[in-house]
Amino acid sequence: MEERNEDTFKLKKSTLWKVGTVVFGLLFLVTIFHDVTESGTSVNGNAIRVDPTEPTIPTGVVAVRADDFVDDDPVLGNKNAPLTIVEFSDFQCPFCRRFWKETLPQIEKDYIDTGKVQFAYRHFPLTAIHPAAVPAAQASECANEQGRFWQMHDKIFDEQEKLSAGGTAQFEASDLKKWASDLGLNTTQFNQCLDSGKFTKNVTDDEQEAQKLGINGTPTIFVNGLSLVGAQPYDSFKSLIDKELSK
Repeated sequence: MEERNEDTFKLKKSTLWKVGTVVFGLLFLVTIFHDVTESGTSVNGNAIRVDPTEPTIPTGVVAVRADDFVDDDPVLGNKNAPLTIVEFSDFQCPFCRRFWKETLPQIEKDYIDTGKVQFAYRHFPLTAIHPAAVPAAQASECANEQGRFWQMHDKIFDEQEKLSAGGTAQFEASDLKKWASDLGLNTTQFNQCLDSGKFTKNVTDDEQEAQKLGINGTPTIFVNGLSLVGAQPYDSFKSLIDKELSK
């Protein structure tokens, strides 16, 4: 009986050793996977986000110069500022709204209002998933015609959840027209502009430019030609802006 008990005990020790080895191996693999996940890219917004500590040009996105962008685009800040930021955005994109609400005000306070940065806006409506993005973009251009782009820009993002709430283009247009009235625009001029599709080409040109650059998600924001993709935190922009300003 003692020998049998001893054999049984040895078998149990062997089994425990094997189980322990398997568990250790699994924990090791989980640790490696966690480290790779943390150090690599992750999904943030509608596109892949690069490591915010080292802003780079993501695969497929080409380097650009500020002069390639700023012509008749709406610009916030001093047009003679030493550094240019260009955003490709979609008015119906929730991550663009997050950038507008959480990050842009800090950039504006620290860099745009102080004359260090000019901020240009370009359209990249993701029409496959955001059907209201195009009429909203056209509405912003109609407001720009009256010198009120940024007021309409802010109004659309503030009211974003109402876009497409009725599921029809007519509903979207009525909301956009109401917002123009709320902002004190000449509503006759604005309504004619929106109804005629006067600035369709402007929006399409921006969209085609974004596609040429390899952009496939919004917001995509260029800081002196280097891009940050997705709803990045303010610190990511501050790090890159300060680095570029110091050159």
